[in-house]
Amino acid sequence: MTSQLEERVIPVTGMTCANCVATVERTLRKTPGVEEATVNYGSERATVRFDPDEVSFDTMAERIERAGYGVIRAADDGDMHNAEAIARADEIAYQSRKFWT
Repeated sequence: MTSQLEERVIPVTGMTCANCVATVERTLRKTPGVEEATVNYGSERATVRFDPDEVSFDTMAERIERAGYGVIRAADDGDMHNAEAIARADEIAYQSRKFWT
């Protein structure tokens, strides 16, 4: 019996262009168990429909990271907003330091 597909939004960091979006989408779509993956460059989020019996969040995150991008992780879903805000602030600070150097 086939399980119900789930949908999850994964915050992705490190994307700088449309090619990055295409790379993350392609990486996720090649992952066994992923039915559909759509990445939004503006919001830096990947929306993924997947079969939880075939693929886990950790597997998808590892694939994204191996492709050269970051994934914001939280201890639980309730803490995701705070974890994402911290990660975004860290990225802005890092990019500012690079700009001034």
